[in-house]
Amino acid sequence: QVQLVESGGGLVQAGGSLRLSCAASGRTFSNYHMGWFRQGPGKEREFVALVGWNGGTFYADSVKGRFTISRVNTWNTVYLQMNSLKPEDTAVYYCAQSARMGISTTPSDFGSWGQGTQVTVSS
Repeated sequence: QVQLVESGGGLVQAGGSLRLSCAASGRTFSNYHMGWFRQGPGKEREFVALVGWNGGTFYADSVKGRFTISRVNTWNTVYLQMNSLKPEDTAVYYCAQSARMGISTTPSDFGSWGQGTQVTVSS
């Protein structure tokens, strides 16, 4: 079992930046795809970004060009750099570890989740 702990959320004005971190422990980190998801008020949880075990990256269209996902395996940490933030980016952001060998952006394919960190973007 893996434990995931997110940090770095907060309140920021539109156009600003935040960097989220997710620290993992308990399972070999480097063997797994890692993803970020978010859930806004009254909305379903949605895919944001994924970094594969080999470093390949995938993004939701809504964040492409603004967000960057990365990982440092020696630190068991995955990051989400968020630039040019918009009010519609307001959500709780979750880090998750994939339970599948192949690439998936479906929340049900991720077996381990962090507790989430709140990101609020004011207009």
